[in-house]
Amino acid sequence: MLAILAAHAVATLLAPLLVYRWGRMAFYPLALVPLGSLFWVVLNWPAKGQSHTVDVSWVPELSMDITLRFDALAAVMSVLVLAIGALVLFYCADYFHHHDGHKEKRLPSFAAELVAFSGAMFGLVTSDNMLVLYVFWEITTVLSFLLVGHYAERATSRRSAMQALLVTTFGGLAMLVGIVVIGNIAGTFLLSELIADPPTGLAASVAVVLILVGALSKSAIVPMHFWLPGAMAAPTPVSAYLHAAAMVKAGVYLIARMTPGFADSPEWRPTVVTLGLLTMLLAGWRAIREYDLKLILAFGTVSQLGFITVMVGVGGSEMMLAGLAMLCAHAMFKAALFMTVGIIDHATGTRDIRRLAWLGDRSRPLLIVGCAAAASMAALPPFFGFVAKEADFETVLHSPYLGAASPFVLAGIVLGSVLTTVYSLRFVFGAFGRKGLPHPSTRVEEMHRPELGFLIPPAILAAAGLLFGLWPKPLDTVLRNYSDTVPDPLGYTGDYHLALWHGVNLPLLLSVLVLAAGIGVYFGRKRLRRARADFVPLGNADRIYDAVIRGADVLSVRLTALTQRGSLPQTQSFILVTLVLLPLGVLALGARDRPRFELWDSPPQVVVGLLMVAAALAAVVMRNRLAAVLLVGVTGYGCGAIFAFHGAPDLALTQFLVETLTLVAFVLVLRTLPAETSRAENTRFRVPRAALAVAVGATVTTLAAFAMAARTGRPIAELLPEAAYVLGHGSNTVNVILVDIRAWDTMGEVSVLLVAATGVASMVFRSRRFGAAPRVSDAGQPDIGRLPTSFNTSPAAGDIIWLRGSGLRDPRHRSLVLEVATRLIFPVMMVLSAYFFFAGHNVPGGGFAGGLMAGLALVLRYLAGGRYELGETLPLDAGKILGAGLTLAAGTAAASLFLGAPVLSSALIQVDLPVLGTVKFVTALFFDLGVYLIVVGLVLDVLRSLGARIDVELSEQSRPQTGRMARQR
Repeated sequence: MLAILAAHAVATLLAPLLVYRWGRMAFYPLALVPLGSLFWVVLNWPAKGQSHTVDVSWVPELSMDITLRFDALAAVMSVLVLAIGALVLFYCADYFHHHDGHKEKRLPSFAAELVAFSGAMFGLVTSDNMLVLYVFWEITTVLSFLLVGHYAERATSRRSAMQALLVTTFGGLAMLVGIVVIGNIAGTFLLSELIADPPTGLAASVAVVLILVGALSKSAIVPMHFWLPGAMAAPTPVSAYLHAAAMVKAGVYLIARMTPGFADSPEWRPTVVTLGLLTMLLAGWRAIREYDLKLILAFGTVSQLGFITVMVGVGGSEMMLAGLAMLCAHAMFKAALFMTVGIIDHATGTRDIRRLAWLGDRSRPLLIVGCAAAASMAALPPFFGFVAKEADFETVLHSPYLGAASPFVLAGIVLGSVLTTVYSLRFVFGAFGRKGLPHPSTRVEEMHRPELGFLIPPAILAAAGLLFGLWPKPLDTVLRNYSDTVPDPLGYTGDYHLALWHGVNLPLLLSVLVLAAGIGVYFGRKRLRRARADFVPLGNADRIYDAVIRGADVLSVRLTALTQRGSLPQTQSFILVTLVLLPLGVLALGARDRPRFELWDSPPQVVVGLLMVAAALAAVVMRNRLAAVLLVGVTGYGCGAIFAFHGAPDLALTQFLVETLTLVAFVLVLRTLPAETSRAENTRFRVPRAALAVAVGATVTTLAAFAMAARTGRPIAELLPEAAYVLGHGSNTVNVILVDIRAWDTMGEVSVLLVAATGVASMVFRSRRFGAAPRVSDAGQPDIGRLPTSFNTSPAAGDIIWLRGSGLRDPRHRSLVLEVATRLIFPVMMVLSAYFFFAGHNVPGGGFAGGLMAGLALVLRYLAGGRYELGETLPLDAGKILGAGLTLAAGTAAASLFLGAPVLSSALIQVDLPVLGTVKFVTALFFDLGVYLIVVGLVLDVLRSLGARIDVELSEQSRPQTGRMARQR
């Protein structure tokens, strides 16, 4: 089974290359993949009551082991998926042979998607783990979206693809919730174990309903049936495979798989029977009113899916046998009919039955194939469709589970079968009939005859319907291997077998009645139309879908207009209001323990807390922007002090460094703003903002208190030091958490930092985004900033140059003390940065702290020497440093795998050196180095954009003012 999945994966990757090389002829070798897999299925067919299993450990902690189970039902579905998949791929080679020379631009991707779909369906029907089944389920959804939207330049294709995606994805998400709920209740996600011992209770019932929603949406059952007719915008091979034999059968398959265990649930039979019958009647009625051959078949498919859902969902071995027989019959005749429509469309250029006349006379082989498949659909003997329909009538009559509802269900099925007969006749006469015309229609007159190879795939399926109708015993044996596993009530002794002739009985009379009524309705349609018998106000689900989508669009636009008005304070206010109302509302309505409040542990905490409160209050009333920023910084430094008091030096160190860099960034930005805010702006909305701020603080405090009170188990923090030392090979728990235990989070955070740096720099730099910071040799260039003529760029001999870039600064902005101090302190800071980096795995520090320290050293050089000093200090492109850091951090993931450790985890490496002895280090060091480089690159990018670039703009703005003042003097 794994080999089959791997073969499909390889074929998917090779498909585009083969199509580029051989064109449409590449479909022939691609068809060998499902065909070869079909041979494996036949050779490894499971005996009655047995199954083959494969269990691959993947993510056992999440119950995500890849467990495949190949039993009788999986084998039957695999034959449908692989056999029809192979025929459809053969069919594609002729279907995409356009006689007008037009070349399909997306044919390589189409071939890959179709092969991938075959593999995904095989994985779906063989998955025993419901979580893995869901993965394959959604893969088929995405592939269906791509295949339906193959003609992306057409608005109808895009709309149909999106419609199918939204409906089936909605059902899939509901199913996922049901899977998670029922798996947690039962303690297992294996279908075989769930069916053997199904859980009960309210939660289990809700989970079953949610799973049914997913299955019904996939099989286009009312009220989620409308997406399937719209999906006819796809190429005909897609309709013949996905929408007749494969994807739409996935929901029916899941219902058939779960029926033995959950059919007795109180919500199961009413849901399945009611919606199935309604689907059969509604879609059958729509099918007899369509003029497009594909739409006739599409609504017929929906109708038959409703029928099959009823049969496999009621329960009992005989109804399961009849339902699976109809499922196989439907796959054969409907795939053949869709292929026939593709040939008609290919030969005549139309699918409209009003434009087709005398087609049967012009192409006898096509007429024979189409009539044979349609005869099986209409349940004419001796085709297998008749055998399956007889079985359906018989088993519904004697089902022990339907009881008093049996006559009503039977009446609904009989009425739906009459409609099936009508649209079968409508298809045959509409496609091939003469329609009373003395000569062929224009389209038929100009048609080109289909080649023999084009007819072979549908002919094989039509012949299979005739073969199994005359000789149903092999299918009876195969299907009974699964249907016999479905439990029957005690004392029930039904022993029905598939056969062409059961004698003269009620099912046979019902079949005759259905055929007679269908023929009468079809040929008496003109009289019925005059009597207004064709008018039934059923509504239109497609229009309801459009109305829902339009309503969602309008709601989103209005909500966005309300919450996103371009005002940053207003947007932040909405976010904070949500933060206050939603958690507190949930807390008020849910269960909670009595909170515990501990305001302080020691007197220094009280002092620091009062200073933080005073700084926060002062920042609210302060009009000077710089003073307000400094006061906010006091609260940050106070938070770092609290960390230190609680024995978290790593957090304290990082907090101090981050707060310092944040202050620098604020100062750089504030240079472009007025020094003070206006009085009106400072007092506007002061009270609401203050109230919101207090509410946020109270909410966070309250939630923290209740969270601490809700803890009943051992805190995870007590386990981390030992885990950090044993698993991460480091005694600094904080750093090991960042680079090992939750390295995936760190990876995401540094990626966000990189994106933020790129965004800020891209907004500031309008002409040149990338490049290094300016150096002294760049002075005078237009995009760097012209220098006044009074500046002396060549210092005299004997002058002491403390910082090279400071010689190009305006003397009014220079500070000799700062330059000398920077020259002395900078090396110390860089050494300290290196110490933090190398020692951080075992003592306070790490790549993040080391990068922040190096960034502060760059900030010091920039403040002391100006923008040219920044380039002299680190003459590298910030973008390259960021890229190198991200590459190094991501590369550690692969390196850990090669060394036998999980992705982004620490692998210990020991090296024996001659002098130093045994040296140990972990692969997390390289991840930490990536973090280090990203932080340094971020600071350099910020200084280059918010610092150096704004310096240039400010100097350009001040030059005209200086010139005007000189002229005035």
